[in-house]
Amino acid sequence: MAKERQRAVLELLQRPGNGHCADCGAPDPDWASYTLGVFICLSCSAIHRNIPQVSKVKSVRLDTWEQAQVEFMASHGNSAARATYEPKVPSFYYRPTASDCLLLREQWIRAKYERQEFTDLEKQEPYSAGYREGFLWKRGRDNGQFLSRKFVLTEREGALKYFNRNDAKEPKAVMKIEHLNATFQPGKIGHPHGLQVTYLKDNSTRNIFIYHEDGKEMVDWFNALRAARFHYLQVAFPGASAADLVPKLTRSYLKEGYMEKTGPKQTEGFRRRWFTMDDRRLMYFKDPLDAFARGEVFIGSRESGYTVLDRLPPAAQGHHWPHGITIVTPERRFLLACETEPEQRAWVEAFRKVVDRPMLPQEYAVEAHFKHKP
Repeated sequence: MAKERQRAVLELLQRPGNGHCADCGAPDPDWASYTLGVFICLSCSAIHRNIPQVSKVKSVRLDTWEQAQVEFMASHGNSAARATYEPKVPSFYYRPTASDCLLLREQWIRAKYERQEFTDLEKQEPYSAGYREGFLWKRGRDNGQFLSRKFVLTEREGALKYFNRNDAKEPKAVMKIEHLNATFQPGKIGHPHGLQVTYLKDNSTRNIFIYHEDGKEMVDWFNALRAARFHYLQVAFPGASAADLVPKLTRSYLKEGYMEKTGPKQTEGFRRRWFTMDDRRLMYFKDPLDAFARGEVFIGSRESGYTVLDRLPPAAQGHHWPHGITIVTPERRFLLACETEPEQRAWVEAFRKVVDRPMLPQEYAVEAHFKHKP
């Protein structure tokens, strides 16, 4: 009997909707919540274990199933759960994937099943009201200390602001929603809730690093920023659909890591720098947590004269790392070196993806600005 019940549960995985994790979309889930009726992956099952009042989990293959549990799974399943728990997910709300950080996945699961935020619009107020204020820990630009700062997000003004003192009349910085990006960076920041916010200041990228001890607070801030970006883009591109705009709300970096670089004359030695590939901007920093980049390189398309080579020119010298990359732009060549061959391959692949993509009209304006930078 036990084997028959297990076979019945395994057969349920073949039903449409059950072949991917109900929460992060990972293929071939082999765990299930027998109180919610969903099939989930091992990673998400660990999060479900932390909300036992809502979800109880079993292994599809290793645990013993009771008949009533099998029948419950059969009458529910991932598609039914989506209809029950996700009927009112806002377009801008970030739906995490298997590759996202633990915080995003945990708060998505808690929002769905524990708080049931997507069945009741009032519960979405913290990120959909168009205004949000609160205190966040922000990393100091010069000393690296995290200090509590008041942040205000206002869609009416199209800006995120922060204040150095509670009673300050003027904000220390005003970040325009138009040019703002946010991406979770727990490893880099050294806190599981660490968020990196970037914006343009005098057309150069400026980073700020923030976190809140409460995971829900941090994810609410992230989704409030996405909501503000969504509403800004709806006005800027009135004919665009939600599906067109959602990929533009926030973006993760194509690649980050250390490489060596040399200067424009290619006579000075190579220096180790932290590189970030953000869409078509390649930025390099002395330290991963620097507020400003030491330099930025625009990487256009092949049609515009940009290419990437997986080697250095024969005459290149002074690099300690053996695996070279040359980025050829219409103006000059940038020489880089990676410590390992897999790193070199990953960087070359990231660069070539950008170079192979035709440039958009607005990207030509960005390219022109880079050419005229002093």
